[in-house]
Amino acid sequence: MQQLKIVIIGAGIGGLTAGVALSRAGFEVEIYDRVRELRPAGAAISVWSNGVKVLNSLGLGQPMAQIGGLMERMEYRTQNGDLLNAIDLAPLVQTVGQRPYPVARTDLQTMLLNAFPGEVKLNARCVGVEETETGVTAVFEDGHRATGDLVIAADGVRSVLREFVLGHSVEPIYGGYVNWNGLVPISADLAPSDTWAIYVGDFKRASMMPVAGNRFYFFFDVPMPKEKTSELGEIRSDLSQFFLGWADPVQRLIERLNPETTNRVLIHDVGPIDRMVRGRVALLGDSAHATCPDLGQGGCQAMEDAYVLTQFLLTTNLSVQDALHRYEADRHPRTCAIVQKARKRAEQIHGKDPDITRQWYRQLATEKPTDVTDSIANTILGGPLR
Repeated sequence: MQQLKIVIIGAGIGGLTAGVALSRAGFEVEIYDRVRELRPAGAAISVWSNGVKVLNSLGLGQPMAQIGGLMERMEYRTQNGDLLNAIDLAPLVQTVGQRPYPVARTDLQTMLLNAFPGEVKLNARCVGVEETETGVTAVFEDGHRATGDLVIAADGVRSVLREFVLGHSVEPIYGGYVNWNGLVPISADLAPSDTWAIYVGDFKRASMMPVAGNRFYFFFDVPMPKEKTSELGEIRSDLSQFFLGWADPVQRLIERLNPETTNRVLIHDVGPIDRMVRGRVALLGDSAHATCPDLGQGGCQAMEDAYVLTQFLLTTNLSVQDALHRYEADRHPRTCAIVQKARKRAEQIHGKDPDITRQWYRQLATEKPTDVTDSIANTILGGPLR
């Protein structure tokens, strides 16, 4: 199809990637977001090879390589610092044909904004849609109306438009743990500069991975009932208590983090849901399939959505609705499986069943490094770009 006008609600990773992809395919694209200022949610993100391939297809391979961290290996360690497993990522890269890039979210957002030829319209809160036989209109709180051939609802985990598509409301599900994340300067007494270091124990996790700018992206995970999260206080004090007695690099990390720029997030996911499309409205990214971050696939799945949707709009000509149903048929099984796999992984890591988590600790010490990279490769190669 040609000469389509597409209205995108949401300027996160999924909305911006879709905006770039659709614009470069020759479509007219408008992007709206409810915020007054675009600020990324979280400090950084793992863009695994399937996400990088989408960006490569948009001509963004070189800028992505410039903002991505050089991650050559993974190390799992006990809370005391004893090595459980050292995993060379070269076999993964060889298998899938592209290295992954941990990247600061601000850098990724800036790259996508620079690649989008239009201007993102901010302070624009979409409150609903109205569909006719010939088009669909996004309605905004201030009375503005944006009409196009289709609307892409990329408005995140707490999507306003998800209820329109599904016909009922779906609330995000608490993943059972709290995550703290941020950026610190790379230092050899924290971890090697090319290594993703992961400390595990007591159903908790402390981790560092390299991003561009000589920085580590770090995160801490602590499982707790949702009602207990209201008792959390000052970030450094809480982390010092939760990780008391852990290895020296973990203690140094807590000392060096900046509480003012450290994010604290209650992890939630969405789905699996039973559909992604209604008429001329399509859900994309977290609005359809927000995942626990334990597979590192949330942003990658949004990028895959953007790629697949663009391809169907570009290469089919029966109708917009037909293209959207083809998009749904392609993406729904994969994204539902990723949501479930990430949730299961989160439960395994964070002690929902303590015996399963202890078994995982034992497995880490004995499994072949290639078993780990093969598992990651299987997830990556399930996407549209192999």
